[in-house]
Formats: sequence, C-alpha cells, structure tokens
Amino acid sequence: MASRESDDRSAKVKLPAIKFTKLFIDGQFVDAVSGRVFDTIDPRTEEVIAQIAEGDKADVDLAVKAARAAFDHGPWPQMSGSERGRLLMKFADLIDQNADELATLEALDAGRLLTLTKCIDIPCTADCLRYYAGAADKIHGETLKMPQAMLGHTWREPVGVAGLIVPWNFPSFLLFACLAPALAAGCTVVVKPAEQASLNALYNAHLAKLAGIPDGVLNVITGFGPTAGAAIASHMDVDKISFTGSTEVGRSIMEAAARSNLKSVTLELGGKSPLIIFDDADVDMAVDLARTAIFFNKGEACMAGSRALVQEAIYDEFVRKSIVKAKEWVVGDPFEPHVNQGPQIDRKQFEKVLAYIEHGKREGATLLTGGRACGEKGFYIEPTIFADVEDDMMIAKDEIFGPVLCIMKFKSMEEGIAKANKSSYGLAAGVVTKDLNVANTVARSIKAGMVLINCYHMGAFDCPFGGYKMSGFGRTFGLHGLDNFLQVKSVVTPLFNSPWH
Repeated sequence: MASRESDDRSAKVKLPAIKFTKLFIDGQFVDAVSGRVFDTIDPRTEEVIAQIAEGDKADVDLAVKAARAAFDHGPWPQMSGSERGRLLMKFADLIDQNADELATLEALDAGRLLTLTKCIDIPCTADCLRYYAGAADKIHGETLKMPQAMLGHTWREPVGVAGLIVPWNFPSFLLFACLAPALAAGCTVVVKPAEQASLNALYNAHLAKLAGIPDGVLNVITGFGPTAGAAIASHMDVDKISFTGSTEVGRSIMEAAARSNLKSVTLELGGKSPLIIFDDADVDMAVDLARTAIFFNKGEACMAGSRALVQEAIYDEFVRKSIVKAKEWVVGDPFEPHVNQGPQIDRKQFEKVLAYIEHGKREGATLLTGGRACGEKGFYIEPTIFADVEDDMMIAKDEIFGPVLCIMKFKSMEEGIAKANKSSYGLAAGVVTKDLNVANTVARSIKAGMVLINCYHMGAFDCPFGGYKMSGFGRTFGLHGLDNFLQVKSVVTPLFNSPWH
C-alpha cells in the first residue's frame, strides 16, 4: 500500500519566514478593523503556520473604496495598454525571481508538492501574467456599417471594480487566472483568497507594489466566505465577481450579486469528470492516465477524472492493473521530491473525503484499495479505488474533491456517452481510444467545457476553460478570460447628409 512518509520534514527544508499576514488595502498592509486574526494551519502537521488578519465587511468597504477611487480617478484604467503591459511584465519577472519562496509557501500552506509547484505552477503563473500583459495593448473595438448614413463604432472598456474570490487547491495559479486578465483590461480588484491558503496572495500583493502597480489597483482581504466573501459579492460598488469554487457557494454568490446591483458574474464550479476508456486503448497507458487524472494534487482539482468509464472487454484488466499502480503512488510530505501525493487541505476536507469513502462501502461499491487515513498526524488519505460503481450512487454523483476513483463499466459507445453525460456537472471529460472517429464522435457528444483525447490535465493560456450545467458559466484563459473584465460600448454618430442630422 502507498504509505505516508514520516521523516522529520522541517529539518530537511528551510521554511521561509512568514512576512505578510495583514490585509493589503490601498497599497499598504494593515490590520483588520476588528483586530481579529485567524490561524492558518500546516496540513502536514496540523500545526499553526501563522495568524492572519481576519477581514470582514468593514475591511471590504475600505478595500472597495480604494479600488473605486483607483478606477475612477487613478491612472490605471487611463494608461495605454502598453504601459499597463510593461508593469505587468515587471510583476511577472518578480514572481520568477521569488519562485522559491512562493513555491515553499504554497507547499506549506496548501500541502502541494514542492517540486511540482516550483517547476510548473509558479513559472506558469508568471507566464499567465505575461500572456495577458501582451494582450493589454490589443483591446480593440469595431467599426460598424450602419444604415441611414450613420457612423458607428464600439469601444471595449474595463468593467470597473472586480471582486475575485479564489480557491485553495491551486492558490497562485488560479488567482492569476482571473487577476491577470482583470489587470490587463484596466480593472481594479479586491481579492478574497481562500482562508485555508492565503499566504501566496499576500506575498503577491507585495510583489505588485514592487512592480509599480498603483495603490488601490490590487487589494487583498483575507478572511472567511460568509463574512468577507459575502460582503464582496453583495457590495453595491463592485461591478464584477469572478468565483472559482463549489457549486453550492457559487449559487450563493450569484444570488448576492442579483440582490445587490446585478453585477456580472463568472463562475467556475465543481466537476465529476468522466474518463471514457475504449477497448482498443493501450491498457497500461490508460491506467497511468486514469491514475494521474484523479490522484494529481490529491484529487483536489475541479477537473479531476473521478469517474473511469471502462469498456467491458478490458474492464477486468484495467481494474487489476489500477490496483497495482495505486499502491505504487507514494503519499507523504510534499517537501520530499519522491512523493506523489501530499495531505488534503484541512481537517474539514479530510473528514469529508473519508465520509464519502464510508458511504461508498455502504452503497455496495467494491473497495479495491486504499480507503484509509495515513499516519497519526496530518491530513493524509490513501489513494482509493472503488469498482462496481453504479450511476445512482452518491460517490458517482457528488464531487468528492479527494483521491477517490470510481470505476464503472459500459458496453457500447452510445452507453459510454450516456453514462458520461449522466451528471449534473459538465466541466471536463477525457477520451482514451486509438480510433479517431470514436474520439471525435465522443468529443462532440459530451456535455462538458473541455474534452481531452488521450491525455488529461492539459491546457494552455490560450485554451478557454469553463463548464456546462452546474459546473458554471463563462470561460477563463485565452481572450475569453479577458472578455470577462471588459464591456462593450456602442457609439453612433449621424453623418452630415443624414436625415437625422
């Protein structure tokens, strides 16, 4: 069985001093108005890393006031796109220069693998910022051909003050997935990072200041969803909300936005993504792909391939080999380079995943491997695989957001498509086959925002990402991501010989 490493973790890695724990408002780090703080916990050890300022409505009001003043009277939205882009490029360079500390903070705060975060996540965060920095001077309107001797054109303008509520599973990367296009568009922002993993957002606020981003353009309010997050979502002076997280919270945010000023909302929500494996697939490759699709980042990924739909001719072989591969997956300290899976983010998520595993047993699914906590301290869970899973079981329907794979059997392509679509979610899907016709047919038939063929957890900055159904609406990345923070204004002028002049 994959086991948790129990070495003395802190002795091997030099942990950074925690420099930034206060709110960031109008270019300054400040205490919460209430003076309250909360603990951020190391999921490896269950020990307190630091105490962070607990912002609430009063602090949100101050942050929104600063963002509104920076938008209405400050230089940021009036700058040329090339000037904004130049400052964002400097910001990206500072992220690269501080990659070691940012990666270490993320591993410490969120339990993410240090090597992976340092080599992939932080560089990709900087490159995401560069992508949108390069787009900042390419925001153009259109010239319209209009009747009645009128001249028409459009302007694309920043939407205003944007509230960005970001999750804990990829703290840096998912922050910049919305922050980078918002800044490039000329918006000012108020960020509410997840309370479980706030350290990187605060550190990046410091880097933004060093890069020369004007005061008030970027504000960070740490705190809890029902207080700080709800205050942002319902604030009358916030013009846009971008939220990544659970469907349940997304619904609450949408309701708050509607009850206030009908601000526009972009939601990237949950998933229960299928990986459809056909009987012509290379089984070894399919097993490796399925393992990565679900166990990557300890299953804490919105597009995790949590349902493996396997055609009946290779089902038994796939199950047998999946058990072997799961037992080779090393669970342990994310600071160790040979570890594949770190701890779940916090005790609440840890207990939620274990409760789903027990529910799967009671429902009659066959537990093939895993299913238990690892060690006496820390939020570690064994890679877990269930077989004989039926569509109506809770473990097949609900987003578990942990290292739990459900293997299901199908006969025909039509049945596989039907099973894949039998979900209230529609974020992503994978197809494993050597038949191009099958791949294309399935890709066209799946109700999901992204379909990956013979791969998983792939994408790029110019590849739009978002969901169908209860997985939300709107798209991040690509120019679609920029469009989230722009609005279109039409301007019409009659010509001199027009009867309307």
